[in-house]
Amino acid sequence: MSASPPPLFDPRQVPVLPPRSDELRARVDPRRFTPAGLRELFTAPPVWVPELSEERRFGERAPAQAAVLLPLVMRERPTLLLTQRTAHLSTHSGQIALPGGKVDATDADATAAAVRETFEETGLAPDRIEVLGSLPVYVTGTAFLVTPVVALVQPGFVLQPNPHEVDDVFEVPLDFLMDPSNHRRHAVEWAGAVREWYSMPYSDPFPDGGRERFIWGATAGMLRNFYRLLIA
Repeated sequence: MSASPPPLFDPRQVPVLPPRSDELRARVDPRRFTPAGLRELFTAPPVWVPELSEERRFGERAPAQAAVLLPLVMRERPTLLLTQRTAHLSTHSGQIALPGGKVDATDADATAAAVRETFEETGLAPDRIEVLGSLPVYVTGTAFLVTPVVALVQPGFVLQPNPHEVDDVFEVPLDFLMDPSNHRRHAVEWAGAVREWYSMPYSDPFPDGGRERFIWGATAGMLRNFYRLLIA
């Protein structure tokens, strides 16, 4: 699921803000990227405060409960599984997203919704997912109340992306996403208000230079919160 603001502007063209004097630049302890370190983190979580919790609203639509999965693939160099939404979707088309969606009445809770939506979007089977816990709710500008669910995924899975919703499924190294030097802040004035967000552009390491995966908005915001937890 992607819950970033509607594409009323091209986020790639919005200048990067200079670092704040109080901006966190702490490095994550490498042990936090291991299965044992991540399990320990959620078994005995530290005291911490999320950096981002609510975006400026776009319109007056009724709030809706949603959930996304942060599928951490435990490769030799751990990665995060992400999706790129298809271009024909009516909302957030073409954007990079965490798998997920609305919480249905038949879902036991947000965790069940995140696991179900991930399977429906990517084909990642529930029995490959070890849920660790969740991050605080993130409220998007489009009024989704999103619960980010963190889970470990062992390599060896087979994906079957839903072509109606997902154009691509790919992995980004977790240490890249959790490196604060790769977290860029942006701001733009729109509809009389200044809106700020993070981006984490990543280029696939192919011989031809690859292609840029522009991770931004709510997806980047939830990842920034995960970074804050990892350094707590």
